[in-house]
Amino acid sequence: MKTSHISKKEIERGEYIQGNDVRDGIFNLIQSNFPDFKKESYISIEELNTYRRLYLTSLITQEKDELEHIDNEVLNAIKNNSILSENIEDEIETQLTLGQQIADKVAIFGGSWAFIITFFSFILVWIMINIWMLSSGTAFDPFPFILLNLLLSCLAAIQAPIIMMSQNRQEQKDRQRAEHDYKINLKAELEIKLLSDKIDHMVAYQNKKLLEIQEIQTDYLQDLLTELKKKPSKSTRTK
Repeated sequence: MKTSHISKKEIERGEYIQGNDVRDGIFNLIQSNFPDFKKESYISIEELNTYRRLYLTSLITQEKDELEHIDNEVLNAIKNNSILSENIEDEIETQLTLGQQIADKVAIFGGSWAFIITFFSFILVWIMINIWMLSSGTAFDPFPFILLNLLLSCLAAIQAPIIMMSQNRQEQKDRQRAEHDYKINLKAELEIKLLSDKIDHMVAYQNKKLLEIQEIQTDYLQDLLTELKKKPSKSTRTK
């Protein structure tokens, strides 16, 4: 008869298991409690089943802890990671100089109906005043309104470069938006790849754990079948 390394009691024939036949995970668990347990040592099936249950419990607990750890990582990433797309317009506007801001406002006003109506009204009033004053011989800009043409030419000469400055600013904004879009797309691509790798790792890890659990369950079933086969033989002997 063999002696159990754990309980130090004798084990009946057919009820003992050698350490060499124990799976690595369960063997390491036994060895953590009994460091001198070796491959040549023996334990009873009942003791082995006890450590099987402990090992299954540790696997389930370990998987639960790992899932909680992944959840915490995701929450921390959501809380701490800055979003590249937020406040883009504010960032662009804070970089403008005073001259650029004035150029943008002038360009906005110059391309509005308010400017068109105001300027057309000014020209109409200018012409009507000079026509009315022309009858008394005191017109300051008689027909063909040379002074008005000079004012219009000066206004066009000043307004054109201001509008070009605003257009250049708009091109810079478009370039900055394009750079932000590229960064956002790149970050999204990297995060999707990282998430895909994590999912693949989790699936492979869980499949490994499930396979190990199924192997231990198979050992349970084999032991049960062995016990069931032994019972009829014992009853026939008693008869």
